[in-house]
Amino acid sequence: MGDFLSSVLPAGLIDVLSALIPPVVVGAVFCTFIVQLLRKEMAPRRMDGSLVSKDEAATGADGGKDLGADGETGAAEGTPIVRDGERTESDGR
Repeated sequence: MGDFLSSVLPAGLIDVLSALIPPVVVGAVFCTFIVQLLRKEMAPRRMDGSLVSKDEAATGADGGKDLGADGETGAAEGTPIVRDGERTESDGR
């Protein structure tokens, strides 16, 4: 095989290729690792920071039940959704 490459490629190009192949392989492995890490970090998460599994992400966090018994959307078990420092509608002022 070496005779075939030396007959097809110029003399110095084989040395250049043999010197470049190891850094290219290392770079490809490094980039693959970085892409996998970024995909993992950008995965959907719940409010508590835990990862949403693939099955739950496809059907929704509540198992595909987006509507309550009365047909309205809302939090599970009637708990109001508020952020820190916000008031619920029933607090009124």
